[in-house]
Amino acid sequence: MTSAASSPSLEPFVLADHPVLDMLNTLAAMDGAPVEFWRSDEDVQAWLDRTGWAVPKVRFAKGELLQAALTLREAVRGLVERRKAGGQGSPDVLNRFLATPSYQQLDWPASGEPRLENVWATATAEQYLAPLAEAAAKLLVEGDFNLVRECEHPDCVLWFYDRTKSHRRRWCSMALCGNRHKVAEFRKRKQQ
Repeated sequence: MTSAASSPSLEPFVLADHPVLDMLNTLAAMDGAPVEFWRSDEDVQAWLDRTGWAVPKVRFAKGELLQAALTLREAVRGLVERRKAGGQGSPDVLNRFLATPSYQQLDWPASGEPRLENVWATATAEQYLAPLAEAAAKLLVEGDFNLVRECEHPDCVLWFYDRTKSHRRRWCSMALCGNRHKVAEFRKRKQQ
């Protein structure tokens, strides 16, 4: 597997318009080769911070968070692919992440309105990732899978949730794959 380490400034794409699909996109393809953006616990934590998952930082044994995140991501990827294809998948791995004790807590900041927040146990890395697992389960149950799509570029493996008004989004990003498609089409026309 290609490492994203060869490009130190390269970060996982956050363009899917859904946090669970952004998680799937932490494994991407560039120039036809797979690129794994999660190579360490720190990479996973940086992604959680960047994408706004409000989870308190907890220390786990080295590699534990990475392994749990990769396990969750690949389980969810399989379930999303099966759901998109109209099939049935086994939720066993996802359910293991969901089996985390949680409770609701009232938060009422001095400068705002009261709100209920979920609080999850975080003794294990699986419990730590429970909010993300919950979002994945919610996507699988409530998401409109007519709008959950893979990029149409043949070399791209990125997913997105089409929130455009016309629901005709074809590319993970116009700046990435949309532009590559336009350039390829232009070259074809020039050669003819």
